Amino acid sequence: MSLIAFAGAAQFATIGYVVAGLGWPAIALLTFLLNARHVLYSAALAPYFAGRPVAERAAAAQLLTDESFALSTAHFRRVGRFDGFGYWYAAIVTTLIPWNLATLAGVTIGAAIVDPARLGIDVIFPAAMAGLAVLLISGRRELVAAVAGAVIGVLVSLTVSTTVGVIAGGVLGPLVGLLVPKTEAHETAPIGSAASARRYAMPDAMPMSRDGDEEVAE
Repeated sequence: MSLIAFAGAAQFATIGYVVAGLGWPAIALLTFLLNARHVLYSAALAPYFAGRPVAERAAAAQLLTDESFALSTAHFRRVGRFDGFGYWYAAIVTTLIPWNLATLAGVTIGAAIVDPARLGIDVIFPAAMAGLAVLLISGRRELVAAVAGAVIGVLVSLTVSTTVGVIAGGVLGPLVGLLVPKTEAHETAPIGSAASARRYAMPDAMPMSRDGDEEVAE
């Protein structure tokens, strides 16, 4: 499943739906809603992938996860432009390969772990998500979005269901962040700016002209 439906949280949810005996149309709909946050991920990455071949964008979409999005976006911010190696390294080397090797290990020896909670394994997933969120915070908008998403997600999960909580937090959190005026965002290093490049000791970004030629940064 990890090889053909590389989707993280959706995989866990789908297994739960199958165990609960839900019909496949319901499973498909709920899984689609759970992954609705990828629409926002794609919108954020679209400017960087503008002009890239369709086949490359399709492959990138197949490997788009929370981890690859956070790591590649942070990298694009540092260099101030699209960097193919940065995306594929984040998607394949740090996510796809370890995920499938760990899945294989879990299937092989997982039954030997009688109580995962006793070893603290159950906290790994939320801890990883919290760590990835920190990478994306560069101003008040991101901070407000992260806090709002977490609060909404937890409250809805406790009162409705975990699946609905993930969807609500992932969609409503960023919308709350957008309510922060740009003048009040106080970004320390706006995406693609010279400040972003200097913050991470990278060469200044090379802005693109309308005809696609690089212009020398002043």
